Amino acid sequence: MRDTLAIILAGGVGSRLNILVKHRAKPAVPFGGIYRIIDFALSNVMNSDLTRVAVLTQYKPLSLMSHIGDGSAWDLSGRTREVKILPPRTGEEDSDWYKGTADAVRQNLDFMESRPSSQILILSGDHVYYMDYKDMVSHHRAIGAKVTVAMMTVPWEQTSQFGIGILDSQGRIVDWEEKPKKAKSNLASMGIYVFDTDYLVNSLKRTTETDFGHHILPKAMKDGELFGYVFRGYWRDVGTIQAFWDAHMDLLDPSSGLDPQTWGIVTNLEAGSMPCDWPPAHVVPGAVIRNSAVSAGCKVRGKVINSVLSPGVSVESDALIKDSIIMHRCSIAKGCIIKKVIADKDVRFGPGATIGGSEPEKPNTDFPSHLNTGITLIGKWAEIPPGAVVGGNCIIYPKISAQDWKNKRLRGGSTFKK
Repeated sequence: MRDTLAIILAGGVGSRLNILVKHRAKPAVPFGGIYRIIDFALSNVMNSDLTRVAVLTQYKPLSLMSHIGDGSAWDLSGRTREVKILPPRTGEEDSDWYKGTADAVRQNLDFMESRPSSQILILSGDHVYYMDYKDMVSHHRAIGAKVTVAMMTVPWEQTSQFGIGILDSQGRIVDWEEKPKKAKSNLASMGIYVFDTDYLVNSLKRTTETDFGHHILPKAMKDGELFGYVFRGYWRDVGTIQAFWDAHMDLLDPSSGLDPQTWGIVTNLEAGSMPCDWPPAHVVPGAVIRNSAVSAGCKVRGKVINSVLSPGVSVESDALIKDSIIMHRCSIAKGCIIKKVIADKDVRFGPGATIGGSEPEKPNTDFPSHLNTGITLIGKWAEIPPGAVVGGNCIIYPKISAQDWKNKRLRGGSTFKK
């Protein structure tokens, strides 16, 4: 795999994750307790024996850049190994913010050409999955393809979210639709591509079109050079609040196939101040933990059921957390009831607060397509006052203080921001 260069696209806004991406890039969003979303792509690169990777960043990249560091967590640091972070080179002649996936790669053709390779492997930095890229690259070479797209079947109701293809008996893609309203197939692109380097470079140089799915892949199909690689493992695009919550529930379901430890997913623990700073989780006598993932540094005195707790979370006595995702250093005071909640880092829940858990009254008024199944979303550094009652499908923005609450009730579907 030394003659394959990997490029991870990690610059998208990820707006459907709402306030989870208000202060960070989508690939930097915490996942599964100790990980970040980009850890899956980087670990797959490491486990596939790839030694050179570029990460193309754009939107609020600082936490992502800090997390990646020099790449040593993924064995990507050394004389023959590297991870390069490539933001848009704004201000330079003929350069601008990345306008799309193909444009982002085009703006970094000089990087690609300075590192000779036979194939370019293009990945998304915001998916949760395990794949051995060696198998896909070997398949690409064996069939003599110029472009190969990783594909998998998805539920028909989700086809409008993906590029959709139809394969002939040789695996050639003979029909392609990007996010169709009414799909002819449910075989979807995973946003993972293998290109012969010369073909990719020439394709990008002879056009100014900006997107792989809308522009580059349809042209390759017309050339007869576009093939599919059918993948049958676990894969999920966690680009929506519902998908993000669903993936965490998969993490707690042994039959789902999502298993970061078995997959060999690693993270940069040093960037998260974890190697020595967090003691083992402490569960006091009388506490209850059922079907949950509890990270180091957590202190549990209450009940945690079917939930994921990141490092440093404290759960006081008589508190209940159920069907929820609670990120780093959140504190849940005595008597709190928290159901179907995603809480970002450093949220403070006052004594006796009741958050979520009611039947969805109505979708969120401001973001009905983001929150409509009862999940309540709480931003970083928010404070929930003692005795507050918050319904389902609510959003509480980051940095809301206890003093900002004029009363202590937030009806289902509401958004609370300064």
